[in-house]
Amino acid sequence: MAVLETERTILRPFSDADAPDVFAYAKNPDVGPIAGWKPHESVEESLEIIRSVFASPNAFAVVDRESNRVIGSAGFVGRSRGTAPSDELGYALSQDYWGRGLMTEVSRELLRYGFEDLGLAEIWCTHYAENTRSKRVIEKCGFAYAFTEKLSDEFFPDRPTCFYFLTREAWEKGRLHG
Repeated sequence: MAVLETERTILRPFSDADAPDVFAYAKNPDVGPIAGWKPHESVEESLEIIRSVFASPNAFAVVDRESNRVIGSAGFVGRSRGTAPSDELGYALSQDYWGRGLMTEVSRELLRYGFEDLGLAEIWCTHYAENTRSKRVIEKCGFAYAFTEKLSDEFFPDRPTCFYFLTREAWEKGRLHG
């Protein structure tokens, strides 16, 4: 798997040793539920998430260059939509790092990776309607709004979820003019 870099972060595969760092941000009740998952209850639970969810291709640990700590997760979730090669971008970030533009920086590098290295034609991204921070990241990255629908899971029934997409052509045009 690739290792990607931004000005302030390194995106690399997760390792078992990251479990304490993942737990440190994932136990916060302000982080998981807004992204669609329950707060982690133990380091062991975070380790299980690393070994299952974060073991998927193109899931990256977001490492802060300054502290060398894992401060979030980001990557492609393996969900294609339509007929063109596509995937969905997902991310979560420690509340200690909110408001610094880090997830926009990370997402822009993942868009480059998705379009240039993975050969995607389209990238999707979603946020729950109340998650205004994610909405702002999505807008800054140039995604276009597609639709809203109510989604349910075992923890959060009937949440309005906003869907956005970005085509390779729109991304390339934005890079030229941005």
